[in-house]
Parts: sequence; structure tokens; C-alpha cells
Amino acid sequence: MNWELIFTVTNSWALLMWLILAFAPRNEIVMKALIYGGVGLLSLAYALIIIPLMTGMIDGGSSEGSFNSLAGVQALLSSDGGATIGWIHYLAFDLFVGLWIARNADRYGFNRIIQIPFLFFTLMFGPLGLTLYLLLRFTRHDRVADGVIPQ
Repeated sequence: MNWELIFTVTNSWALLMWLILAFAPRNEIVMKALIYGGVGLLSLAYALIIIPLMTGMIDGGSSEGSFNSLAGVQALLSSDGGATIGWIHYLAFDLFVGLWIARNADRYGFNRIIQIPFLFFTLMFGPLGLTLYLLLRFTRHDRVADGVIPQ
């Protein structure tokens, strides 16, 4: 497999989706395109690669890898295939979280200019961006459930 090509294509696609999320109008068509065309396609790419990679049906995995220990996870991620699939995993989940942040922030009246730094931190640092957004939400709506339950 050409892991570099898969990495480049999925990374570029995710970046395009993040730019659309940050700057495009958030109408129903755009949001559906982001969830299905962004998160959905990244998740599909992950699903189509992970099982064959982990079972050795395609080259690029690590035979010493496992999820049972730090050394096992390091072995999984140390191969080209493991690093690529791990990165696609991050891309899909971070974009999903970014979509939730954007929809939630729109719902509670946070201006797009306020949202963009939180989206950037979520793109670059995943859980840090989500944590920062949740702290902001808590300052506006002090009930915990109101700030964290996706709606």
C-alpha cells in the first residue's frame, strides 16, 4: 500500500473539511456534507484499512503490536500503516468533535470569530480544544449538563 498517498489524501481532505467548517455558511447542506463527506468518509477509510491491516491481509502493520500495553501500542504506531491509520482515527474523531463544537456554539449564540480559536485548538490538539470550549460554555451556561450534552 502507498501509505504516504493515503496519509496525504486523508490529511488534505480533513483540512478542507475544517476550513469549510470554520468559514462556510452552516446551513443544512453544508453540515450534512461535513458529517457524511468529512467524518463519514474518513471513518470509512479507517474501517476499510484497519481490519486488513491488523490481520496482516495488507502490508504495513506490526506483528508485535497490541492494545494491551504501551509497548504494544508503540509497536502498532511505529509502522507506516499503523501511523497512517492512527492519524486517520484522529482526523475523523477530531472533526466530529469540531462539528459538535460548531453546532453547539451556534445554538448558544457564540459568534464565529469566538468559535474559530476553539476549532483550531480542536484540530491541532483534539481534547484540549474541546476542554477549552467546555470551559467557555460553562461560563455562559453554568449547568454542567447544559454545557456538555450534545444536542
